[in-house]
Amino acid sequence: MATINLRQLDDSVVQHLKQRAAGNNRSLEGEARHILQGVAEGELSLKRASFLALATRLRRQSEGCAQTPSEALIREDREAGHRAT
Repeated sequence: MATINLRQLDDSVVQHLKQRAAGNNRSLEGEARHILQGVAEGELSLKRASFLALATRLRRQSEGCAQTPSEALIREDREAGHRAT
């Protein structure tokens, strides 16, 4: 495996990466490795494009449809006796 050193990163970038790493239960180095691997493999851009396409399709399909608030659906399900296990 190869090793790289990154110099002259803005402090704000490092802080953002540290927060992201903590949120993903990774070290700063592990988070940077994960991001770089994803970008190198095209994974991040493909996932984002795929998600945006799906969100757009779902938005179009539900245009003009009445939406039931999620809390009403949960309440209805609980009153019917269904419980999460």
